[in-house]
Amino acid sequence: MGEKDNLSLATILADRGVRLTRQRRIVLDLLDNSTTHLNATNLLALAREQDERINRATVYRTVNTLKRAGLIDELDLLHMEGEQHYYERRKASDHVHICCKSCGRVQELETELVAQLADAIFKQTGFLTSGIRIEARAKCPDCLATAEAAASTGDSDHE
Repeated sequence: MGEKDNLSLATILADRGVRLTRQRRIVLDLLDNSTTHLNATNLLALAREQDERINRATVYRTVNTLKRAGLIDELDLLHMEGEQHYYERRKASDHVHICCKSCGRVQELETELVAQLADAIFKQTGFLTSGIRIEARAKCPDCLATAEAAASTGDSDHE
């Protein structure tokens, strides 16, 4: 991990001369401390729990500032609800997003296979990758169990 990975988003932006309002700091802290992938709607709802005056424009402006600075990634996972965009802090290593096609749960997997893929791309094409995004569509253990239970009872409404 690089040195920047240990600094908060607010610290990095402040060091770059970006003005940080209290509301912007709330959004930054949420992105820094999130254990899930947040979309703008989730981010706004969580931010309003801390300050009801935070509006959608503040969330989008903050997200856009972070994207332009290369500090977060915008992910379009599964297209489950139209164009559903999630935001996560950029990480030092590439990883796989495993997305449940039934419930929308997203889990990350860090694996050497991604680095091996980057090596294979270079060896076979001469392209040097600067990042790899992999999305695996799957069924999470909970949805698998639900589907198996429905199949054993003959309930055909579940996939």
